[in-house]
Amino acid sequence: MSLQDAPHPFRTESLCPECLARIPAIRVVDGSDVYLRKTCPDHGEFQVILWRGDPSYQSWVRPKIPTYPERPGTSVREGCPFDCGLCPDHRQQTCTALLEVTYRCNMRCAFCFAKAGTSQASDPDMATIKRWYEALLATGHPCNVQISGGEPTLRDDLPDIIALGQSMGFGFIQVNTNGLRFGTDPAYVKRLRNAGLASAFLQFDGVFEATYVTLRGGAFLASKLAAIESCRQEGIGVVLVPTVVPGVNDQELGAIVEFAFKNLDVVRGVHFQPVSYFGRYPAIPSDNDRITIPEIIRNLEIQTDGRLKTHHFKPPGCENALCSFHGTFVLMPDNRVQALTSHEIPCTCSSENAAEGAAKARRFVAQNWAQSGTATASSVQDDVFSMGEWDVLLERALTHKLCISGMAFQDVWNIDLERLRDCCIHVVARDGRIIPFCAHNLTSSSGRPLFERER
Repeated sequence: MSLQDAPHPFRTESLCPECLARIPAIRVVDGSDVYLRKTCPDHGEFQVILWRGDPSYQSWVRPKIPTYPERPGTSVREGCPFDCGLCPDHRQQTCTALLEVTYRCNMRCAFCFAKAGTSQASDPDMATIKRWYEALLATGHPCNVQISGGEPTLRDDLPDIIALGQSMGFGFIQVNTNGLRFGTDPAYVKRLRNAGLASAFLQFDGVFEATYVTLRGGAFLASKLAAIESCRQEGIGVVLVPTVVPGVNDQELGAIVEFAFKNLDVVRGVHFQPVSYFGRYPAIPSDNDRITIPEIIRNLEIQTDGRLKTHHFKPPGCENALCSFHGTFVLMPDNRVQALTSHEIPCTCSSENAAEGAAKARRFVAQNWAQSGTATASSVQDDVFSMGEWDVLLERALTHKLCISGMAFQDVWNIDLERLRDCCIHVVARDGRIIPFCAHNLTSSSGRPLFERER
């Protein structure tokens, strides 16, 4: 199928992996698989896998009524993605905003979207960070905040950054961390909690040491467990964040979920991230180096022996449907897992509202990714068994609920500009522009960034 012959729903735009020029692209359906195919006049044809198998691509996509920025930060001059700021053509509000407070890092991971630890740039000062918070407020919409990097816990003043955000009205603040300092400096963790930290977005790639040696360059499992224990002691909710790499840890997905179920007093969610190839990575990928959303969902059913089912997971209401999945589960007293979500095929005559989806996503994350203050996993009384099944479910949902989700970030080979315009995970750049996550971190096949960052 040529670009000219492709039906409109399958046509989109992408970027050339070599020169980053915007070029036409099509989504090609081959049985139950979907590929992105594009041709650069200077560098030839590229094709990459987007979707493998069930749940089907056709059942996952859905129309959405866009919500454009009320107060755009830039104007449209060159077109997506070169006008990010956000520009007036962006089709979704900010759900979560990332503030990169350092490029420094105490690890040298084989995979790192930020290519952390190589920059010579100094950390932004508090006045700059305050301007970032102000830039978010100027958009007119509240959002959740994730403090990121580099490794943000290398900053001794991280509690002050969190407290500043809290004082300016940002009610949910999370730290994206590898957890090394969390596990060795309990006084620091207490300061973070006292400053208003709600959640730790914890790099957690598996339950076997070999996984960390391969992906992170060392034996870090004990450090992860220590970080989780520190969060347990201080009442900070933990979201486990595995980067899923085929042939490395794609057989550990079920074990990670089972670990989460055993630690529900502190673990609030598991957020799988299929490996993307931007920033730092070992080599230019082939399709065998990729794992897609439906493969992760199917693996979760297989590796949990059917405790989780494929149909328990559903597309997002906030970002583009092809970007993510989520499901919510309650662990019952007899160790059964009760799903609170299911995937229903939408009516083709109805559309979701992007603004409503963003608002729901912000509320869901703020309510469910912070640690529950009602009870611990061991505090539910035996008389819960005398209650009706529905009452048991309601009771357990307060203390034994786990949110399982995944986000497929786009790299230069599989980037779809239609998806990018629906992005709700944004980074506040050092100059104050608000840029979709995948655009902010995108690099060419030779490592050239789409957006130059201070180095």
